[in-house]
Amino acid sequence: MRKPYMRIPYTDILASPTIIPQTATTISGALIALQEFFKSSLSKGSPSTVVLTGAGISVASGLADYRGPKGTYRVNKTYRPIYYSEFIQNHEARKRYWARSFLGWTTLLKGKPNAGHYAVKHLGDLGLVQSVITQNVDSFHPKAHPHLPTIELHGYLRSCICTSCHEELPRDTFQNELARLNPAWDAFLQEILASGALDTENPDERRAKGLRTNPDGDVDLPDAPYTTFRYPACPRCLAAPPAIGDGSRATVEVDADGAWKSTSTAGILKPAVTMFGENIRAPIKIAAEHAIENAENLLVLGTSLATYSAWRLVKRAKDRNIPISIINLGGVRGEDAFFADLDPSQGGSQGVRTELSTDELLPALVEQLRQSSSIKATHEHHDHSVERHGASVFKDMMS
Repeated sequence: MRKPYMRIPYTDILASPTIIPQTATTISGALIALQEFFKSSLSKGSPSTVVLTGAGISVASGLADYRGPKGTYRVNKTYRPIYYSEFIQNHEARKRYWARSFLGWTTLLKGKPNAGHYAVKHLGDLGLVQSVITQNVDSFHPKAHPHLPTIELHGYLRSCICTSCHEELPRDTFQNELARLNPAWDAFLQEILASGALDTENPDERRAKGLRTNPDGDVDLPDAPYTTFRYPACPRCLAAPPAIGDGSRATVEVDADGAWKSTSTAGILKPAVTMFGENIRAPIKIAAEHAIENAENLLVLGTSLATYSAWRLVKRAKDRNIPISIINLGGVRGEDAFFADLDPSQGGSQGVRTELSTDELLPALVEQLRQSSSIKATHEHHDHSVERHGASVFKDMMS
């Protein structure tokens, strides 16, 4: 009998991993194994490894993840992300979504890539990584390594997109409109920013101050009057309502202040991310599949692969019989199958599974590889200054 599909989102705690090779329980052991993993890339003379990342790599940047040791599904049992159909069909659900996003946007805006993201950049500089596929929507990868191609599998929060005309709007512009339309909410946001409630990375401290923070810039304020929140219409659709199936024009109406009215039939702005229950855009899906087809190795970082869109890419890599290495704190969906037929005596060339922090292990790996006489870096740049990699660059990306 066919097993039922894993429900989305999958919230159960996954089984603890089997460390491969057994010596990879420590940083020193994992470094030796990962150097073996990358030896095939070194012999080819051109980048041959694809990196696939998830929310775990951004935890050190102060963002919440879903299933890690302090992930939302562990510490906030009542959390449920909004589904695409709910967002599209329900005006009140959109009010709730945008109110919570309004409160959480500042944290994302202030966030910046961490040592793990920059280590991925340096692996590319060393001629080992050819591209990155990320499930994350925080834009940290393209910020940390703009010259190393990044496929943003689930989109990005730096923009909104109209569900009718598909025009994009920078998220900071949208945030300013939300503040204008909701002065009381904006005043409250300034209060909690001044209190430091959103500065702490400790979820327990945030809850003590009355806030629950979740992945992707979602801040839950229990008992908040979400129904009072307002959001703007797509400016393009408001100026020129789009045509609908029968050839007539859709209705896009706003109140006296410019907030979208429920009498409208178009002009709804959503975050430029793939929501639960929404299909990944075809060009992105094809690009990710193409990257896996052309990879010789796959390095998986900070993800439990609980979403099918990511899991299927690793499954495809396994079907191609290329080496797979996974660095993740906690279990990974179906990981036993990815390592089932490895030679028990292999030291990492066929695959590695370790349960260590990416922001600690990856920089150490880069330093080890730099010392290897077989590594010839072509474009080494190690500028970690705040001016170059800080919030100012992230703001530039949104313009």
